[in-house]
Amino acid sequence: MTDMHIDHKVLSDLQEVMEDGYLQLLETFLEDSERRLSQLHEAKSADELGLTAHSFKGSSSNMGAVGLARLCQQLEERVKVRPLYGIEDLINRIDQEYLEVQCFYRGERERVSAN
Repeated sequence: MTDMHIDHKVLSDLQEVMEDGYLQLLETFLEDSERRLSQLHEAKSADELGLTAHSFKGSSSNMGAVGLARLCQQLEERVKVRPLYGIEDLINRIDQEYLEVQCFYRGERERVSAN
């Protein structure tokens, strides 16, 4: 996967620091990300969207999912501007980027489990 999606140095550092907890970290990120995506789709206000985008941006950044973090930051900034427009497009782009990231992290999970 290209560097526009994943910062492999961040993952390498996480694996070194987390050791045996790395696999659980991957699992937790995937589970939390699914929940955050649902929250983005179900948000009832700009504030709720902004808070969810902020949270998703942080976890994505911490896990080296740089493309996802960048899109979440764009959404977080976009909901501060009125009138709201382009939100659906950004959420769809986040969905698509997450599919790329999810595929990568599932592969990473398999790689780690096999070792």
